[in-house]
Amino acid sequence: MRKPPLIGLAAAGLLFVVDQLTKIGVTQGLGLDALSDAREVTPFFNLRFVANHGVSLGLLHADTDRMRWALVAMTGAIAVAVAIWMTRETHRADRIALGAILGGAIGNIVDRVRLGYVVDFADLHFGDWRPFLVFNVADAAITLGVLVLLVRALLMRDKRDAVSENPHA
Repeated sequence: MRKPPLIGLAAAGLLFVVDQLTKIGVTQGLGLDALSDAREVTPFFNLRFVANHGVSLGLLHADTDRMRWALVAMTGAIAVAVAIWMTRETHRADRIALGAILGGAIGNIVDRVRLGYVVDFADLHFGDWRPFLVFNVADAAITLGVLVLLVRALLMRDKRDAVSENPHA
C-alpha cells in the first residue's frame, strides 16, 4: 500500500497560502492595483501590478468570459493530472515538486475564478532589460517544480540506466 502524498499536499497548501497572501499584500496592503502603480524594492526588483488575462508568456489571452472559463477548465485539468501523478509518485523530492506545481496552479485558478485574471506583481529587471515577464509566487512555484522534476528525471535516468546495465555494481 502506498503512503499518501502528505508532503506534496503540504507543499501545495503552503504555496497556495503564500501565493494568495502575497497577492493580497501587494494589491490591498500596498495598494498596487492599477497598471501604472509600481514600488521599487531594489535597483533590480520592483513590485508592479499586472492583471494577467492569459497564461505563460501572454499566450491564450482570455478576452471573453468563455475563454476565461476555458482557461480555468484547462488549468483545472492540469491540476487534477498533477494531483493524480503526486499520489503515484514515490520519491519525496518529486512529491514536493509536484506539490509546488499543484499549489501554484490552484493559486492562479482561484485568481482567475475570483477576479477574471491572475494577479502578477514581481518585476525582476536589470536596468531596462527584463529577462522575465512580471510574475507571482504561483508562477515561480510552478516553474521551480517543473525544473526540479526535469533535473531529477535527467539525473535519475542516468543512474537507473547504469543500474540496469550492471545490476551487480
